Amino acid sequence: MDKEQIIRNYFRAWLSPNLEVVQNTFDENAIYSECYGPVYRNKKEIISWFENWNKQGKVIAWPIERLIINGDTSIAEWHFKCNYQGKISEFDGVSIIEFNDQNKIISVKEYQSKSKHYYP
Repeated sequence: MDKEQIIRNYFRAWLSPNLEVVQNTFDENAIYSECYGPVYRNKKEIISWFENWNKQGKVIAWPIERLIINGDTSIAEWHFKCNYQGKISEFDGVSIIEFNDQNKIISVKEYQSKSKHYYP
């Protein structure tokens, strides 16, 4: 599977939710840095976060608006919308995603922006 398909499958896995996709996507020593601060330091922590988050929330939409792939580094621009603990929230974001030689994700760094933009 190529990097684009791996990334798109991962984003869709949050909509299902599909734990198997998450288990098959990350390297054992992957690091995932969320846009609001938490960092998960290995595949076990990433899986635990995925399971726990989906007990309390539901991803409503997570479309990739733009995807740039250059060697082992990819940049995904996206819009995220969820219902977490009964509260709807949404924002725009960017993920910098790095792969190893086995096409497993070894690093994700997320950055967020408010989705309501204005022109002052």
